[in-house]
Amino acid sequence: MADYIAKAPIRRLMKRQGADLVAADALDRLIEYLENVAGETTEAAIKITEQDKRKRITEADVRKAAADWY
Repeated sequence: MADYIAKAPIRRLMKRQGADLVAADALDRLIEYLENVAGETTEAAIKITEQDKRKRITEADVRKAAADWY
């Protein structure tokens, strides 16, 4: 996947959670994971909207699609 998520905000988030030092490869791996989850959730949300014969993805669609991740 292409890099859609910027590194700086994720690094700040990790530091806010208590990580003093974050290796570049760890940051890259987390971003890759987040992008994969976002992509798979979007695909699932699209299927939900298609089943309902709609075009717009709603917050409820994303919530349903993300239910498998939580």
